[in-house]
Amino acid sequence: MKDSEALKQSLAGEKKDGRTWFFRGMKAGVPIGLGYFAVSFTLGIAAQKAGMNAFQSGFMSAAMLASAGQFAGIQALVSGAGYVEMIVTEIVVNLRYLLMSGALSQKVRRDRPFFHRLIMAYGVTDEIFAVSMGVEGKLDPCYMYGATVVAAPGWVAGTVMGALLGMALPPRMMSAMGVALYGMFLAVVVPPSKKSRIIAGVVLVSMAASAAFSWIPFLGNLSSGVQIILLTIIVSGAAAVLFPVKEEE
Repeated sequence: MKDSEALKQSLAGEKKDGRTWFFRGMKAGVPIGLGYFAVSFTLGIAAQKAGMNAFQSGFMSAAMLASAGQFAGIQALVSGAGYVEMIVTEIVVNLRYLLMSGALSQKVRRDRPFFHRLIMAYGVTDEIFAVSMGVEGKLDPCYMYGATVVAAPGWVAGTVMGALLGMALPPRMMSAMGVALYGMFLAVVVPPSKKSRIIAGVVLVSMAASAAFSWIPFLGNLSSGVQIILLTIIVSGAAAVLFPVKEEE
């Protein structure tokens, strides 16, 4: 009897803890969703120009959640690329998410079942990954669920609205909306950089290395996805060696 009551209390505690994490994730996902809505407008316009209707554009965004990958797919569609070429292009452009997923898998609380990692994979984007990795200590999957529930609809809605109404907006407004993504990145990167000089240094080194990659002839010819993978491995590897983080109990 006592064991049954203890089990009920434990399950109730886990449920309450999951709700807390979920709402924390939703709070973090609000600015991401707003930024996604503005940025995906241009994606919807590009999809409309490529001959896709609003439903097809929205379905594409809901299935992928990847701006660079979707733009690459639209470009391949316009150029008349074959299925194999499109698949290979998407794999290369989106390969960085493999590294992000590996990092998130190590951060997730060990007492959570494995299937959570499979569900979390859907919401692995640059911004959601950044806020999730910025959480102190281990990460509960519910945090990422909350962020994804808010951010993903913003991305899909912006794409659909762009496909429906984007061509009616003035060019200056479209240019201003395109800058929203960079503002969102700053909102994600600046707070943790203020708390840690190491993080701030890694951010500055990453920016300098990214600029250098675009200037070096051979590296500049590589796709953006490959460049991101190389930069991630080099910069994060160097930071891990120079400033190792003790594994939590």
